[in-house]
Amino acid sequence: MAPASTSPPAKAQVTTAPAKSPLVGGLADLDAAVSLRLHALFLPVPRLLLKALEVAGDGRIWLPVPISLLLISTTTSSKVSPLLVGLVAGLVLDILFVGAAKLIVRRPRPAYNAADMYVAVAADHWSFPSGHSSRAFLVAAFLAAGGFPREALFLWAASTSASRVLLGRHYVLDVVAGACLGVFEAWLSSLLLRAMCARISFLIANQTMWETSW
Repeated sequence: MAPASTSPPAKAQVTTAPAKSPLVGGLADLDAAVSLRLHALFLPVPRLLLKALEVAGDGRIWLPVPISLLLISTTTSSKVSPLLVGLVAGLVLDILFVGAAKLIVRRPRPAYNAADMYVAVAADHWSFPSGHSSRAFLVAAFLAAGGFPREALFLWAASTSASRVLLGRHYVLDVVAGACLGVFEAWLSSLLLRAMCARISFLIANQTMWETSW
């Protein structure tokens, strides 16, 4: 009887996670610990209230409503509202910036995040930065610059941002980064709006001068 042939065992493939900087890892661990502590501490807060703040900062409301108002204003009046134009521009920038950051950083959401969160696109699975925070502070900063009540707007933006941590949707650094991003987006959209208004005024002035010369 011939002896059974034996073959050397296949080597198991070992995958290693990419090395993480001790500083970044330590900061992320501290952020996660503080966020979990805050989430647990404020569990008595009615979830219905936190969910209402979540809905109030939802992009499915803030993007279609200004666009609809802008389209209505263009059909009912010859003048376009600069405020609506700038707000829509800022909201579009917010989608691009937040989506790109989420896909680049790819930070998972907290493990204790409840399953009642609506995910619109694949990027929503990632945590950093908070889109609700960036959107809320974008709207608050832009409307405050347009003459709307500053204190009420920023109180709403801060409450919306805090609700993201208390609901377990995000870590603290996610909402802080989102808030900073939102203020930057408001400044950038205001800058673009001023440049566009100056360009339109220049074109109108040239057109008037051309018509009067003839």
